[in-house]
Amino acid sequence: MEIRNCRRCKRLFQYITGRVICPACKDEEEKEFQKVKDYLYEHPKATMAEVSQATGVSVATIRHYLREGRLIITPDSPIGIECEKCGTTIKTGRFCERCARELERDVRAAKDSLAGPKSFGLDKTDPKKSRMYYLNKDKIEGR
Repeated sequence: MEIRNCRRCKRLFQYITGRVICPACKDEEEKEFQKVKDYLYEHPKATMAEVSQATGVSVATIRHYLREGRLIITPDSPIGIECEKCGTTIKTGRFCERCARELERDVRAAKDSLAGPKSFGLDKTDPKKSRMYYLNKDKIEGR
């Protein structure tokens, strides 16, 4: 375990995993999240500015909750964030559905290309082609 400074309050704390915030700030952040969630439940058509003003939680923090996927809003809500790849307005997460599919396809293709056969030209089915060969030192040096 290591000791780090909390990103919110700058106090030292014993860091284990996850975000670099102390347990006290984590509890405070959870209370803020619950405020936003409750407000949106009661006012589903509120804008991000209205939610921020009513709850006292910053717009940046609300955007963070949406990016994490913790906060999901109704489809008819005016609240939205941008896809990190194409800029399309989305309701939650980091990518729109089209970009997420493209990213998944690209990652799968990269994985498949890395996991391909590594035979280095050897045919393991033919015993004559899979024999071990030794370099003749005399032929290399031109003797």
